[in-house]
Amino acid sequence: MRIFRAIATEAQSCSLDSLTAAHNPALRETDDALRCAHCIVIFSRNAEADRAFVRNILGLPTIDAGGGWLISGLPPTEMTFHPGEPEGATSAKLYLMCDDIQTLLARLREKQIEAAPVTDQSWGLATHITLPSGARLGIYQPRHPHPPRS
Repeated sequence: MRIFRAIATEAQSCSLDSLTAAHNPALRETDDALRCAHCIVIFSRNAEADRAFVRNILGLPTIDAGGGWLISGLPPTEMTFHPGEPEGATSAKLYLMCDDIQTLLARLREKQIEAAPVTDQSWGLATHITLPSGARLGIYQPRHPHPPRS
């Protein structure tokens, strides 16, 4: 069972094959257009356990890119920029979006995954889960409008 609805139908549109001109004629015609975001790199204290978690618990489609390096497909993404921390420090956070956070949390609980309490933010309902490595992965049900897909 896949946890995130969009993955089942839309993640394949951003596969490794779609990024090569041999498999995607559109890239041969216009190689200056962005096709998808690749890659979100998450540095982990326990990469094997985190990879198994996103494959087995979240149900993300996963391939071996060679040498045991797993790449997991994601639903379409959005990007935003917030003001940086004092003294120029910057960081990035990853949030997965869902349509119904309570239903998602119930499905995660069925797999013995607990989430932090849901907080009501101006932009949506937010929580996070903790990956096996101890890293936090944000999840939210947005209230904001979504940009068109490129």
